[in-house]
Amino acid sequence: MKKVILTTFWVIFFTGTALAQSVESQIREFAIREHPNDPSMQQFTYERQFAAYRFMLSVEDGDVKQIAIQEYPSDYAMQKYTFSKQLSAKHYMEAVTDQEVKQIAIREYPNDYAMQKYTFDKQLSAKRYMDNVIK
Repeated sequence: MKKVILTTFWVIFFTGTALAQSVESQIREFAIREHPNDPSMQQFTYERQFAAYRFMLSVEDGDVKQIAIQEYPSDYAMQKYTFSKQLSAKHYMEAVTDQEVKQIAIREYPNDYAMQKYTFDKQLSAKRYMDNVIK
């Protein structure tokens, strides 16, 4: 029994280590591609990307996380930015009260909370304008 547990531990440990090295290598290659002739910018980009990678590992909203990953599969900084923007828009859309306008926005962009928010705001503004014109 001890051998099985010990073997399982080592497999998980080495797999996790290999994955971390793989991600670090991918991020380093990304930084070199972005700034091929500037080592200081490569280091800056590496640190920014790696911090964003760690952030993305910690997020809990899987729906919003998936949007960010699909949008920027190899750029962790942009994933982090997109995640934050989408999460903020999701919370905004959860709080809106005009259900008619909300349904328009959701119908137009079912998988993009930022565009739902944008559409909602534009549609609500137009609705209020038309309400004032008709009065």
